[in-house]
Amino acid sequence: MSDLEIRPARDGELKAVGELTLAAYGAERGLVEGVGYAAELLDAARRAEQAELLVAEDGDGTLVGTVTIARPGTPFAELSREGELEFRMLGVLPSATGRGIGEALTKAVIERARELDAVRVVLCSLSTMNRAHRLYERLGFVRLPERDWAPHPGVDLIAYRLDLA
Repeated sequence: MSDLEIRPARDGELKAVGELTLAAYGAERGLVEGVGYAAELLDAARRAEQAELLVAEDGDGTLVGTVTIARPGTPFAELSREGELEFRMLGVLPSATGRGIGEALTKAVIERARELDAVRVVLCSLSTMNRAHRLYERLGFVRLPERDWAPHPGVDLIAYRLDLA
């Protein structure tokens, strides 16, 4: 992945970042639209304003992935607590899957957590996103079942943590 750059999203590309995020959730599209989450996935401008929004840019300048980083107590934090850093809405362009982009974005979150002296990285994921779960577990994340939750009926989110200490 030497041709991949992970960097903050730029103002002029926020619409594209939102569309990429929604496309990445394509397999869960019916579920996402059924609970109004599609509008939130599309709203990269709000994420860039209220959280940290990173993108993965391919060597040819194509945006191929994105992730939102939230500190505890901020609008995009769902389960993080003091000393933790949370990430959400990790998405990879469907045509770019299998190239290590999700892993590179996750590692960028971990590095950011270390920069901020966080003791743990946390996330929640739809229970059906098995490919993502395998990635997180390969990187050392472990289940955090006491923080599993359901924001809507039929939308089951499972939590993971990575201790950094």
